[in-house]
Amino acid sequence: MSEKFGFVFPGQGSQSLGMLADIAKEFSEIHITFEEASDILGYDLWKLAQVGPLVELDKTVHTQPILLAASFAIWRILEKAQVKPIVMAGHSLGEYSALVCSKAISFKKGIELVAARGQYMQEAVPAGKGGLAAIVGLEDADIVDICKKSVVADEVLAPANYNCPGQVVIAGHILAVERALVLAKESGARLAKLLPVSVPSHCILMKPAAEKLAVLLENMPISTPVYPVLNNVDVKIYQNEEDIRHGLVKQLYMPVRWVEIMQSLVQLGITQLIECGPGKVLSGLSKRMFSNVQLTNTADLVSLQTTLQTLSENQKSN
Repeated sequence: MSEKFGFVFPGQGSQSLGMLADIAKEFSEIHITFEEASDILGYDLWKLAQVGPLVELDKTVHTQPILLAASFAIWRILEKAQVKPIVMAGHSLGEYSALVCSKAISFKKGIELVAARGQYMQEAVPAGKGGLAAIVGLEDADIVDICKKSVVADEVLAPANYNCPGQVVIAGHILAVERALVLAKESGARLAKLLPVSVPSHCILMKPAAEKLAVLLENMPISTPVYPVLNNVDVKIYQNEEDIRHGLVKQLYMPVRWVEIMQSLVQLGITQLIECGPGKVLSGLSKRMFSNVQLTNTADLVSLQTTLQTLSENQKSN
């Protein structure tokens, strides 16, 4: 049977020191792609990804281009297997990887774009003023209510990522986040913990960053994607260049609707889902939602080889 492939691309949180090192020994695409990205930005992305320091790797201004380079390098390897995805999607930052891999945005412009995006995000909220937290085991409506009860004066707190049923990330002012964690635990949450991220993504605090991003995107060369790309904001397939510009701006201060994105992928008929990039975060979320979709990832050399084998077998069956 010919499989219908969907590709998903990870966002921040999937980075780790030494990532892709074993793959780089076997596939030249890794070093080539990182060298291209390093030339664009003027610093050694591969060295930072391999030896750190971790505190620098985890700075969003560095994390974003490194993850884009990692996902695009893996895509270059998989693309040689002549795979034809019926749809792509990316989690937050991963949407940029999807747009680059679908040829809507060039790799060079994509690297420049996410580096600027990271800088704008860091500048939008002073260090120590914002935060994110994961809450597991409560209904979405309960978490929305907890966010409302946790703010005082002009504070901001809202759901940022609907990752899978029963798992939501919230974002906003750090004091409001901490109050929400207390309320979540009192409400019976199985897990309620602060995440090691200082930038409160996907909430209204990112509006200043979104306004700067909008200016940058005005003159950015963008094409209609070769492969359909589902966007994070309204869970629709991008139709044209203006759709993409508007979607990327709104994505900064609107929540990531990942549960609905995954549901849409299945409705579009995918039978095989490939996580293209470092880590297994999205594969893990998918396993909790669907049992009838085959999952592979590219987190290490063994996983990548398994994915390439799957693609090869599908080519032979066509």
